[in-house]
Amino acid sequence: MSDNYQTIVVGTDGSKSSLLAVERAAKIAAAFDATLIIGCAYYENKDDASETLRQDSVTILGDETAQKNLEAGEATAREAGATKVEKAVRPGTPVEALMAIMTDNKADLLVVGNRGINSLTGRLLGSVPADVARQSDCDVMIVHTVT
Repeated sequence: MSDNYQTIVVGTDGSKSSLLAVERAAKIAAAFDATLIIGCAYYENKDDASETLRQDSVTILGDETAQKNLEAGEATAREAGATKVEKAVRPGTPVEALMAIMTDNKADLLVVGNRGINSLTGRLLGSVPADVARQSDCDVMIVHTVT
């Protein structure tokens, strides 16, 4: 395994805070000349969404909204200097989607924003950043995007 990051995955839900995480990931990707994969989860229907709804994540219904979020993420990444940018969308919870994208692409760094990590819900039920940090088998960077 190389000392440099070659494949970096970052999650976005289209929110301002998630785009800050994309920007940070893009700067790291540019510095290492790594491939940046911007990932977004979506729920296929309202029933799926309501079962897993949490206060710390934006609910994205349908692939079309996810694709728009990815386009915004790609624009942010390119502005921040990333040149090798790919996009990935997966159905399911944000944690499930990020884990799948990370595994499918053999990522060596996963970048997420810290939204939800300090909320009461986040402490009781878990949050996207805390859950991915526990489940990931690669390095995880939690970007301070929300105070």
